[in-house]
Amino acid sequence: METKKRLKIAFLSFYSGIIERGVETLIPEIAERLGKNHEVVVYQAGPGYGKNYKIVQIPTSWKPDTLQEPLNLKRRLFLDNSSLAVMEFMRKILPTLKKEKFDVVVPWNNGWQTILCRFNNVGKVVSIGQSGLGWDDRVNLWLFPDYFVGFTKSQCEWANRINPLVKTVTIPNGVDTIRFTPQGEKLKINFATPIILCVAALVPIKRQKLAIKAVSLLKKGSLVLVGRGEMKDELQKMGDQLLPGRFKILESAYKDIDKVYRTADVFTFPTSAWESFGLVLLEAMASGLPVVANDDPIRRDIVGGGSGLFVNPEHTKEYAQALQKALDIDWGVKPREQASKFSWDEIAKKYEQLFLKIV
Repeated sequence: METKKRLKIAFLSFYSGIIERGVETLIPEIAERLGKNHEVVVYQAGPGYGKNYKIVQIPTSWKPDTLQEPLNLKRRLFLDNSSLAVMEFMRKILPTLKKEKFDVVVPWNNGWQTILCRFNNVGKVVSIGQSGLGWDDRVNLWLFPDYFVGFTKSQCEWANRINPLVKTVTIPNGVDTIRFTPQGEKLKINFATPIILCVAALVPIKRQKLAIKAVSLLKKGSLVLVGRGEMKDELQKMGDQLLPGRFKILESAYKDIDKVYRTADVFTFPTSAWESFGLVLLEAMASGLPVVANDDPIRRDIVGGGSGLFVNPEHTKEYAQALQKALDIDWGVKPREQASKFSWDEIAKKYEQLFLKIV
């Protein structure tokens, strides 16, 4: 990775080291690569280790069971429990951010992170469209960051409509195609095949209930959900009722998730249309799985035309038919080829080019 200048870059990621979602897994991938030629510091609430970058842990009493709260007035004003924890996190690191004089600061969690970065002299602020097409990223755009990164072309088009005065660039998430492959160790799941897999936090916007309903219409096959979240008990009860003996919820650690993908036959992702990306789609395709995803512009940008099927998951019968069709088709290497377009090396280069440009 050739550079013209050695940059000082700060990543702010409150949840890193506490939970494992898309953003918490992508930050180390980018930081490790940028850290080879630049000074990269990741401020986070949990523990961690970086080979080519520094981690500064800011301890917190926040617990992940408060992660998802409804988008009520408190949430819109960033006064819910999670947002207040992020604000306290920012209060502790702001003096350091000002003192260190970073060239670029990336507030990955939005909300108070972006607000306090914009109203304090901490360096160029790059806002990431991690929250998707909704309230948080509207606020990001209204705060006039130096640049807004959208994960897909359609997300940047949306951002340009919200605030045409903010510069945008499309940089997708990436995937480790060496780790996520069809070949390798599998997690042993004593379940009737074929196995339909969904990896996502067990929260309302992921809409796993729709997958349970759809799979219940199939004559055979099992549904495996992987994730943690507030809806675990509710989903378990529903799955036991509609899919007796054909349903399981796993809380697999991220270090073992590649083994889980290899056990499945089809991956499904019925998430809400405004979700920003869906890193799990890339991981599934890299593992050789075809996907059945929500039919929206963002998912179409990621999956492309030959690696899966698109459907409105709210139409249960059509959703079930799409799952069955995906199981019946011989997809060959198409999913893997689509995932290979999203290598972390290329993604990191795009971030480096952006950071050098704005500095």
